[in-house]
Amino acid sequence: MIQIGVIGTGESRKESDRLAFEVGAAIARAGALLCCGGLAGVMAAAARGARAEKGLSLGLLPGPDRAAANPYIDVVVPTDMGHARNALVVRAADALIAVGGGYGTLSEIALALKMGKPVVGLNTWQIEGVHEETTPSEAVGAALARIQKP
Repeated sequence: MIQIGVIGTGESRKESDRLAFEVGAAIARAGALLCCGGLAGVMAAAARGARAEKGLSLGLLPGPDRAAANPYIDVVVPTDMGHARNALVVRAADALIAVGGGYGTLSEIALALKMGKPVVGLNTWQIEGVHEETTPSEAVGAALARIQKP
C-alpha cells in the first residue's frame, strides 16, 4: 500500500485545516495510507478527511501516551522521541505533502529532501525541491506521480 505523509502545523488554522482535510480525503480515495504526526491542526484535519472517505491513517506521536492522538487516527504509534519522531514520519512515507507549517514542517521537508523523498507543497515553505501545487487534489496527484515504482 502506498503511504503518503501529510505534514504541517499542529495548531488549528482555518485555511490549512481545510486544505489538509481535502488532502486526507483525496489520499483515502486514492487507496493510500495517510501518515502523520498524529496530533492536532493539519494532522487532525488530514486524518479526519481520510476517515470521511473510509481511509486509514497512521499517527507517529512525539510522546509516550497513545491517548494523545487525535480521534481520527486509526493506528497510533507513541514514539516518545519528541521532535525526532519527524524522521519516522518522513521515513514511513513514500511521498509527503506539506500544508502550511512552521519550523517542525521545515525540518520534515529538509529530512524528506535529504532522504530523496518527493515533497509537494500547499501554501508552505518555498524551497528548491518542493513541488508547489494549488489544490489538494493536484497535490495528491503530484505526490502519487512522483513516487518511485520498484
